[in-house]
Amino acid sequence: MATIKVDIVSAEGEIHSGEARMVFAPARMGEVGIAPRHAPLLTALKPGEVRVEDVDGKEHFFYITGGILEVQPHLVTVLADTALRGEQLDEAAALAAQQEAEEALKGASEETDVARAQQELAEARARYRAAQKLKGKR
Repeated sequence: MATIKVDIVSAEGEIHSGEARMVFAPARMGEVGIAPRHAPLLTALKPGEVRVEDVDGKEHFFYITGGILEVQPHLVTVLADTALRGEQLDEAAALAAQQEAEEALKGASEETDVARAQQELAEARARYRAAQKLKGKR
């Protein structure tokens, strides 16, 4: 069986490294799936969930706030702005962050404030969806 090496890193350091059968990531234009021997690719990532299916078929979940995805035929690298392992996600904290971001968006007045508030809301919503999905509540 063919595999592909996966490295997920952020400013905090290495989050995950290992062999996988398949990798799924939230690219700007939609979710992408990467299998071994995938064509080279470089794309921006949006906030969301990265899923790694290891050689045993087990899925590993990671939440990222955005970043860059680089794909080579035998290597996938996720350079995340911020990344958390799925088990580190707290659904209640994610919901509170989403509600806080919604309130901030309501109170934003200048264009730069609105853009920042929209970005924070997108990240909070993605984090909450990832937390729900991990708990099977989708």
